[in-house]
Amino acid sequence: MTIHRIRMLGDPVLRTRCEPIARPQSAAVRVIVDDLRETLRDFQSRFGYGRAIAAPQIGAPVRIVFVEMDKPWPLINPEIVDVGNEDFSVWDDCFSFPNLLVRVTRAYRIKVRYQDLKAEWHTVELEGDRAELLQHEIDHLDGVLAVDRPHGLDPFCLREEWNRQHAHEGRYSEPEPRSESYATPLTGLL
Repeated sequence: MTIHRIRMLGDPVLRTRCEPIARPQSAAVRVIVDDLRETLRDFQSRFGYGRAIAAPQIGAPVRIVFVEMDKPWPLINPEIVDVGNEDFSVWDDCFSFPNLLVRVTRAYRIKVRYQDLKAEWHTVELEGDRAELLQHEIDHLDGVLAVDRPHGLDPFCLREEWNRQHAHEGRYSEPEPRSESYATPLTGLL
């Protein structure tokens, strides 16, 4: 198991559409999952937050996400297969740009299909912060970052400033009926 350096905004691997995993039960996949778990735990111990990490964030352009909330949860080849009809706003943060939060809009409910380490397929329905988390991580697998999805007025905030001005609001807002458009993608950051 290796603790990896997390790739930062500007690293081209973060803009790569990741390759699907043909053999989720392989030893090579297990190594990546173990490295993701150890890198996430290291980040959590140093910074006090973080619930998930995507393979490109450690330089592996493959479709693997590792989540640790109630228990360790590796997702191989995850895909969103259904989206509810309500959105909500969130101040999204990311290991790859730790000093910046971005206000984005996410679906409040989603259904995700994925494989486990035995190559068995599962489908899970998620809502609220868990749905937002998986949308963020699956975006990573497609080379999309939260900075590409700013929403609303003043959608960017430095973490220090957010802690002063917005922390009392909480990160999440209530669901609202689906809006079919996102803000224009931010250009010029990379």
